[in-house]
Amino acid sequence: MATPKPSVLIVCLGNICRSPMGEAVLAHVAKERGIDIHVDSAGTAGYHVDDIPDERTTATCEKHKVPIEHKAQQVVESHFTEFDYILASDNANLTALNQIKDKLSNQPDKPTAQVKLFSSWDDGKPIQDPYYGGMDGFETCFAQCERYSHAFLDAIIGDRNKSSL
Repeated sequence: MATPKPSVLIVCLGNICRSPMGEAVLAHVAKERGIDIHVDSAGTAGYHVDDIPDERTTATCEKHKVPIEHKAQQVVESHFTEFDYILASDNANLTALNQIKDKLSNQPDKPTAQVKLFSSWDDGKPIQDPYYGGMDGFETCFAQCERYSHAFLDAIIGDRNKSSL
C-alpha cells in the first residue's frame, strides 16, 4: 500500500515574499530528490489576496532556476485539516497560526496539521521579511528556504546524506 504524500503549507504575513518562495523552493527540492509532496503557501493576513509574488521573489527564484507560480491567499480554517504540516516563516506568524489552531480545537473537525517554524528541523531561526529591503534580503530568504527544505525533508522522509545499506 502506497504511503500518502505529505502535504505542506508554508506561511508568512502577506503571501507574496517568503511563503511563495518557500513553496517554490520546497517543491523544487522535493522534485530534485524524487519525493512526491504537495506544497502550497498562504499568508496570515489578507493584504495581497490574488496577487502574484513580489517581483523580487520571482526574480530570485528565476535566478536559481526554481519555477514559481502562485497567487496569494489567506490562511483559512480548512488548511488545518487539509495539510499535514503548516510551517511559519517567523514567530509572529507561528503565534497567529497557533491561535487559529487553538480556536479550532473545540470544533468537531479538529485540526490535524502540525504547526511549526519552517526552520524547526534546522537552526530554529526565523526568515526575516525581505519586503522593505533590497535583493540581498531575498537571496538570504532563498538560502534559508533551501536549507530548511532539505532539513524538513530529511526529517520526514529520510536523510539524503545517509546511504541505505
